Amino acid sequence: MEGQSLSRALGTNDAFSGFSRMSIAMVLTDPNQNDNPIVYVNDAFERTTGYSSAVAVGRNCRFLQGEKTDKRDVDRIRMGIATKREVSVDIVNYRANGTPFFNRLIIAPILDDCGEVVFFFGIQKELTENDRGADNRISGDNLTVVQNLVQRDLALILTSLREPAAADEMSTRRELEALPRRLETLQLVYEEMRLTGGVDGRGKIDIGTLLGRVASAIAHDEGRAGIRFVQTVERAEISLDHATRLAMIVSETLHNAFNHAFNLQDEGRIELRVTNLSGGGVRIMISDDGEGLSADLAWPNEKHAGGRLVRGLLNGLDATLNVVRGAAGTVVLLDVPVNL
Repeated sequence: MEGQSLSRALGTNDAFSGFSRMSIAMVLTDPNQNDNPIVYVNDAFERTTGYSSAVAVGRNCRFLQGEKTDKRDVDRIRMGIATKREVSVDIVNYRANGTPFFNRLIIAPILDDCGEVVFFFGIQKELTENDRGADNRISGDNLTVVQNLVQRDLALILTSLREPAAADEMSTRRELEALPRRLETLQLVYEEMRLTGGVDGRGKIDIGTLLGRVASAIAHDEGRAGIRFVQTVERAEISLDHATRLAMIVSETLHNAFNHAFNLQDEGRIELRVTNLSGGGVRIMISDDGEGLSADLAWPNEKHAGGRLVRGLLNGLDATLNVVRGAAGTVVLLDVPVNL
């Protein structure tokens, strides 16, 4: 990964010391729509700019510009987008209340397997007077480390939205609505990575702790009365790349369970277990006692972007996936080799 040399030079925790779900603003735009509108902003964007997601989505990012915005910076951004290249600028933007702020912005393309741009990804961080001093290399390099990592992981998620099966407007809208959950999962991975000192991509992450956090966040957001969620997780350390993939797979699986397993039931139970296998490796089990999958329905289903995402994530793992249809509900088993 390109950011690895930077992170080694800066120290494992420096690059992500200011990174959390609430500190670095994230924006996604869709160049395949007219005027390259915003399709997603995170909480940090709303807090920094004062613009809610409802106001920002559907508009071109130029609404953040104002009287003190340097036209040369705007031209650099426009040229980067036109040539489909990464661009970095320090630019004056304006909050919703009209006050200006100095902002470090990195914009990078997200490419599909054919090399075509499917989205532009932007991260931005408000700069203080110290950041704007003579020696602001650390701030800039740290943001680049974040950008390289997020750009790689976003490509896993976003390219699935442009597959032919997801080409109709309704399907694409549903998948875009799922972006906050998927990006939240990525950011939980990055936070866990910062805590364990694995920013350079070579460290290990406790997959039990990470999956427990991911599951708790989904249960909090998507749980409902009558549906009980329990989890039992054991400690198991694996590489960052595989931790990211497993976190995303668990996120998609739990989302399906909470939203589809109990359509005709008022009560039910969902369980997550992460256990170390006696012969080596880790087993991840997600089970429910709901309606269960129909006999003619495959999972993951590649007709949907979520299914294609899970398949793509599995392709990067030397893991075994089994889906068991029980008398009541479904059990998803994922066995992961110990050398991950």
